Amino acid sequence: MIVVGALNIPEIVGAIRQVVGPKPVQLHEPEFSGNERKYVNECIDSTFVSSVGAFVDRFEKMLVELTGAHHAVACVNGTAALQMCFLLAGVGRDDEVIMPALTFVAAANAVSYLGAIPHFVDNERGTFGLSAKALSERLDLVGVRRDGKVFNRETGRRIAAVAPMHTFGHPVDLDGLLDVAKQWDVPVIEDAAESIGSTYRGRHTGTFGLVSALSFNGNKTITTGGGGAILTNDKALAQRAKHLTTTAKQPHRWSFDHDELGYNFRMPNINAALGCAQLEQLDGFVKDKRALAKRYLAAFGSLAGATVFKEPQHAKSNYWLNTLLLDADQSDRRDPLLTALNDAGIMARPSWTLMHRLPMYQSSPRGDLSVAEELERRIVSLPSSAALGR
Repeated sequence: MIVVGALNIPEIVGAIRQVVGPKPVQLHEPEFSGNERKYVNECIDSTFVSSVGAFVDRFEKMLVELTGAHHAVACVNGTAALQMCFLLAGVGRDDEVIMPALTFVAAANAVSYLGAIPHFVDNERGTFGLSAKALSERLDLVGVRRDGKVFNRETGRRIAAVAPMHTFGHPVDLDGLLDVAKQWDVPVIEDAAESIGSTYRGRHTGTFGLVSALSFNGNKTITTGGGGAILTNDKALAQRAKHLTTTAKQPHRWSFDHDELGYNFRMPNINAALGCAQLEQLDGFVKDKRALAKRYLAAFGSLAGATVFKEPQHAKSNYWLNTLLLDADQSDRRDPLLTALNDAGIMARPSWTLMHRLPMYQSSPRGDLSVAEELERRIVSLPSSAALGR
């Protein structure tokens, strides 16, 4: 519910201080309070610190157990995982991939690395993710079926995939998006980079699409330093993912033969060692982050001019980043609020610059983006480290 009234910046700063405490606070800090040092030392002692080692296999098995996906393939980072997802789904040069305008640039870049073109569709207010309604309207407007494929009638290019993102860890409207994608027979690739530990109708994000990507960057809910993973229920795609991410090397005791263009994208064992220890603590991290979200919601319950974003219906969010949403008529106060918060030692950030505003994507196809543009003006991300929830 939007609270009508003017936004009082000192009052907002005080409310956040009430939640995070008196010391300077970062946006999202990693926490190493489990077996991280033990496992990393074990990895070093084994001398297998690169892309071959027991911790990579263990990390992948832990991801399967956590998410319920049939297969997981660990990658060097989330962007590489996304690039592989698009490649595995058959995205090629001059194809188009539909994605939200409000997203992190890695998604658009991963498409571009394949010579394909990102195609931007509007977000929705209720999830911050890709709007099923906007997707349906956009496909009805520009989509045309030909030879069992979908093409953009305006550009002549094939629309090869739809890539929704679970923004700030909040599950998108998967039912609606999957229904539209099924109607048009276009594969869904989930950008689950921010949503490890989040579920939609009791099922882990990243297990609904053909393939999906996770990220374990230093600012994520769990981290491997740098890292990502591909999730899929398709055995053949998982095998191909593992093959391609290990330079397409043919298995052999000593010979180096490669049967196609491959990528050096496998996660190093030493990063996976860190990840195994982090995954062991994920339940606790998510519990703490959800407790932090409750404290933010309580602190802003009676304040005018802004509300704290709450997880969508039918979803359980990891609340990767807690988000303050300014009232629409208070959006001109966003930058002064960001300045005041950062001056007070409270790291806060706006949303990402919308993709169609970036110079390399200004000519990309796009639909009406009025909601994304509105959200961009209103979003302020708040400190969200798990430790702040204790």
